[in-house]
Amino acid sequence: MNIVNKLTIRHLKQNKKRTLVTIIGVIISVAMVTAVATLGFSFMDLMQRQTIASDGEWHVQYKNVNQDQLQAITSDKETEKVVLSRELGYAFLEGSENDYKPYLFVKEYNDDGFKQFPIEVSQGRLPQSPNEVVISEEIASNGKVEFKMGDSLQLEVGVRKSQSGDEILTQNDLLQIENGELLESLNIEQTKKYTIVGFIKRPTWEPAWSPSYTILTYLDEHAVSEKNTVNATVVLKKVKRSLYEHAEKVAKENNIPLKSITYNNDLLHYYGMTNNNGLKNTLLSLSVIIMAVIIIGSVSLIYNAFAISVSERSRHLGMLSSVGATKRQKRNSVFFEGVIIGLISIPIGIVSGLAGIGVTFLFINSIIQGALGVTEKLIVTVTPVSILIACGVSAITIFISTFVPAMRASKISAIDAIRQTTDVKLTRKAVKTSKFIRGLFGIEAEIGLKNLKRNKRRYRATIFSLVISIVLFLTVSYFTTSLKKSLALSQSGLDFDMQVFIEDGRDDLFKSISSLEDVTEFNVIKELNTTSMINESAIASELKERVEAGEASLENGKFPYYIRLHALSEDSLKSYAKVVGADVEKLNNPGHIAGIIIDTFTYEDMNAGKFVETKAIHTKIGEKINLLYADWETGEQTKLDNIEVAAMTDQSPMGVQTGGVGGLDIIISEQVMKKLTDQIPSPEIATSIYLKSSDPMKTQQEIEEMKENGLSVYNVFQQRQQEEQMIMLMSVFTYGFIVLITAISIANIFNTISTSIALRKREFAMLKSVGMTPRGFNKMINYESIFYGVNSLLFGLPISIIVMYLIYKGTMNSFSYAFSLPWLSLLYCLVAVFVIVISAMLYSSSKVKKENIIDGLKQESI
Repeated sequence: MNIVNKLTIRHLKQNKKRTLVTIIGVIISVAMVTAVATLGFSFMDLMQRQTIASDGEWHVQYKNVNQDQLQAITSDKETEKVVLSRELGYAFLEGSENDYKPYLFVKEYNDDGFKQFPIEVSQGRLPQSPNEVVISEEIASNGKVEFKMGDSLQLEVGVRKSQSGDEILTQNDLLQIENGELLESLNIEQTKKYTIVGFIKRPTWEPAWSPSYTILTYLDEHAVSEKNTVNATVVLKKVKRSLYEHAEKVAKENNIPLKSITYNNDLLHYYGMTNNNGLKNTLLSLSVIIMAVIIIGSVSLIYNAFAISVSERSRHLGMLSSVGATKRQKRNSVFFEGVIIGLISIPIGIVSGLAGIGVTFLFINSIIQGALGVTEKLIVTVTPVSILIACGVSAITIFISTFVPAMRASKISAIDAIRQTTDVKLTRKAVKTSKFIRGLFGIEAEIGLKNLKRNKRRYRATIFSLVISIVLFLTVSYFTTSLKKSLALSQSGLDFDMQVFIEDGRDDLFKSISSLEDVTEFNVIKELNTTSMINESAIASELKERVEAGEASLENGKFPYYIRLHALSEDSLKSYAKVVGADVEKLNNPGHIAGIIIDTFTYEDMNAGKFVETKAIHTKIGEKINLLYADWETGEQTKLDNIEVAAMTDQSPMGVQTGGVGGLDIIISEQVMKKLTDQIPSPEIATSIYLKSSDPMKTQQEIEEMKENGLSVYNVFQQRQQEEQMIMLMSVFTYGFIVLITAISIANIFNTISTSIALRKREFAMLKSVGMTPRGFNKMINYESIFYGVNSLLFGLPISIIVMYLIYKGTMNSFSYAFSLPWLSLLYCLVAVFVIVISAMLYSSSKVKKENIIDGLKQESI
């Protein structure tokens, strides 16, 4: 070790406080980078495990492949495991007491299939030959058909077809039934005989509304032939970005139709893989922006720890220069200091970041599992990549942070350093202040402002730190808000557990269903489908574009809209009107037809490959919309009373799901609905009750056991639960990110200001020596705080808005919604800046007050 490096180490030891402050600053920065990287990897790991637990582990599926194609897929270098499956079809379940589940659904798996998919055996064992079967427990508990181990099943298996015979129905299609009459057929294709060897829990992939109970049998791999095809579900050795191109290549080489390839996008998204170019661009741009924000935040935190104390080190560097130290040696002295601090801080910072995330997960796991019933836990996922990211980013930020001070250090001459004239160069113009400041705030404010002007480097370093903290907080706040909004747009927006369709006129069933034990919330809605001719000036922007492009046409300057009228009960309408700010008395007046327009909706633009939030119509409160009712049997149209716009909102009542472009949803009262339907000879009114339940499966069974004609149940609780899990977990991630960044910003401000104040001990001692009172000193500190706050906001807010807009433009690759500023976050930031700055200044200056004037004037190191 050369003499300059030895002197640098000695200097660090002599200035323990400053060295400790610098080390703490770097530790906080490294901990932030580590925590963010670990949080991201842990979150993705959780979602991977949760998706596998719910839907099984697989990546690519090739449907209906023959023996040769299967051999090619199995021998492919990227394939780790191939799961074989086949959906044999449906068979009638003799004796089923559930009119809405009259079928058995037969599915085959090979050995790997039983392992890769979440199949839970409750009794017996899994099938080991094609004539053995395991059946769902639901057959006994829901269908009331009892089977025992060893019983034989002889089934006539076929496909479900619609009443017209043109459409093949699947597990996702509701049973086609009306007034107890089956409106679909079962085309028998083969007869199968099985022996029951076990019972299983209801599979998680079976939709709650499916018309069948699942039974699983064994798929003999040797039975695959040219005609006897199977579905080959592939587990890849390694999930890589090239998997989409590779799967298409395998398909083309083996004459497998590209449309038969299915990707497990739910799982692949959590590996960061997608074949959607818009989503790729969104993820890439957002990753670049947020990583840039983190690096800038880290650099600011570490840079201030080095840069703000250059004046304190300048005398030391000048003395080195006076005894022959070269520019290179002085520069390397600062770099060496960065290396020493990095070697101490980076390991501690990484451990601190991991410990912090671990403690956070410890607290939130029980909350998440209790609230949503998630089976998997958040686990601190430490990967070589995350540690390398933390080390690499930290090393780069330390280098960048020390570069400018090192360059400055190399240029300090011996005379200037010893006299300390580099940092403070006074001219009348440089420290000139406005008479307005002194007249309005007093001499203390003027002195405070002069202090800031005469110490420009410290002042700029502090302002820079504050600006970065503001940008960090607002950017991350907007980023997390955008993430949540984007997630909400991509979900279906289900806000109910089940929808029960009720035949018109059976109002007696509402009370019976809503009073069931586990029902926690319900909403009865009557719907009437109408049309309207809307003026070109009022139609949605997307429709205007279609008209201009010649893809749609107007009729006499008007566009035909599909209008859905939703009538709420009196209590539901009252609550909803209060939320959206509408006059409920006006809505309930049948003599004055009025409704609430849901003017904002979300749809997926398949051509552009993005989710879009847009205006359904451009209208104003008080304007009227004409209504036409068309009888679908006769085609006869009835002109109804015009409906007035009472209010406009983007919020929907429970159960109301908005349509697409060219459609409009209007909320009305039951009285208005009656007034409108009285004008129609034979109105077709669809009535549904939407429910939330603490036990949706039990509630569904209780409704089905009523055995009432004109009832059908659509149970979506699984889908809704998955969406809520996603939003909850995203909230944990985003709010955790905000808390982390807020803590870093506060630490950054406190560190910067406390270091700055500590370096000004001699200055404060001098002011006290010429008669400044404690009260005057406090006033000066307060005014300095205000100057810091105002100036940092003047720079920080515009920069933050620019970064927010860049994030917004990044999300526009996959989503489309209007840009809006986070006014609440801006207000929080405005208040927080002054509170934190004043607190930091008062805290730091309180220590200075206790210093003896003589000692302060003699102070040369901290």
